[in-house]
Amino acid sequence: MKIAMSGSTGFVGSYLRTGFAEKGWLVVPLTRDDFANGVAAVHDKIEGCDAVINLAGAPIAARWTHAYKKVLYESRVPLTQKIAAAMHGLERRPAVFISASGVGIYPNGGPWTEEDGAFSDDFLGHLAWDWEQAALEAQSAGVRTAVFRFGVVLGRGGGALAKMLPLFRLGLGGVIGRGTQPVSWVHITDLAAALCAALEQTSFSGIYNLSAPQPTTNAGLTRALAAALHRPAFLPVPAFAMKLAFGEGACVLLGGQAAIPKRLQEAGFQFAFERIEDALVDLLK
Repeated sequence: MKIAMSGSTGFVGSYLRTGFAEKGWLVVPLTRDDFANGVAAVHDKIEGCDAVINLAGAPIAARWTHAYKKVLYESRVPLTQKIAAAMHGLERRPAVFISASGVGIYPNGGPWTEEDGAFSDDFLGHLAWDWEQAALEAQSAGVRTAVFRFGVVLGRGGGALAKMLPLFRLGLGGVIGRGTQPVSWVHITDLAAALCAALEQTSFSGIYNLSAPQPTTNAGLTRALAAALHRPAFLPVPAFAMKLAFGEGACVLLGGQAAIPKRLQEAGFQFAFERIEDALVDLLK
């Protein structure tokens, strides 16, 4: 299989590239230069590819200045629009287009399934909505399209876990804010397996929550990580400190959504890691 991929050098993209290589699949990176050169350049890169995966996007967990919010938007929506537009001009179109999104499209709380029509009326909710609508434009080109709303991706060597480990290993971890906010998460092994299923099975189409069947809370994540490391975690981070550090972006850490992967489960997908405790023990062994 020949797969064009944006975000191929990121945390998730790098993991997928390694797994795809083991299967004998070829990845064609879609780079910033390709997108900067317009739809024609993207068209040339995806010509002859069997599938396209779209993972591009600046990190959400950051300080949201006005300028950075523009970066968050521009690194997702226009890029996705270019991919969809490029597909319309292909003589042989890819069999499937897989695009990332996030559970932040839902309001805080939950549980939420793909059937729920509730969407968060804030920057993150509107960003995810526009991102998904841009991806779904590929359907009008006759390309099977699957959009995966990622939870917090947990894996070795990067992502959220890499940011948390240094403090927790020193015994300086703790809950953020009240700690009751939901955390939807997914082990990177399960994420890769779900994307492979969507690549290979023509029944996969539309919107999917890609998060473990058992969401946790910030306090639950803190306890599980401390237990896996055999370290204490009793130094809470107050909400005001997060707001000082991240500004409006603190909402990502102080709020949260409990997303349930109903459509994946109905499709027969089996998660290897359903409990946060099991996932962290595996990743830290």
